[in-house]
Amino acid sequence: MSAAVEVVSAILLLTGAVFCVIGGIGVVRLPDLYSRTHAASITDTLGAGLMLLGLMGYGGFSLVTVKLILIVVLLWVTSPTIAHALVKAAHAGGVRVEEAPAEGAVEASADPAPEAQESTDDADTEEEGANHDG
Repeated sequence: MSAAVEVVSAILLLTGAVFCVIGGIGVVRLPDLYSRTHAASITDTLGAGLMLLGLMGYGGFSLVTVKLILIVVLLWVTSPTIAHALVKAAHAGGVRVEEAPAEGAVEASADPAPEAQESTDDADTEEEGANHDG
């Protein structure tokens, strides 16, 4: 195998791995189903596709390469189709898009708002009073 094919294969493998890592981070960090589905489908289509193309370079032309080509074609056809069907079903089911905070806005902490805490404290007090009166 020539040095040029090895270099191109290594670049394809590394680029595919980077896309897979970025897609995985996107699945964890993005706010809603639609964004996460986009990140996951990019990972499948581009990341895995590039890695399989890199493996084809390392394998040379053989029966393994033909099998890898079939896997790439299968991924490139099914992954976007599945992502589209999933998002369309979610939209039909009423899943809403989570709006991102305005640029420069300070995000709220994980603790509920003080008003929400007070109202739950009042509800607990009313329940306790009802239990002691009866």
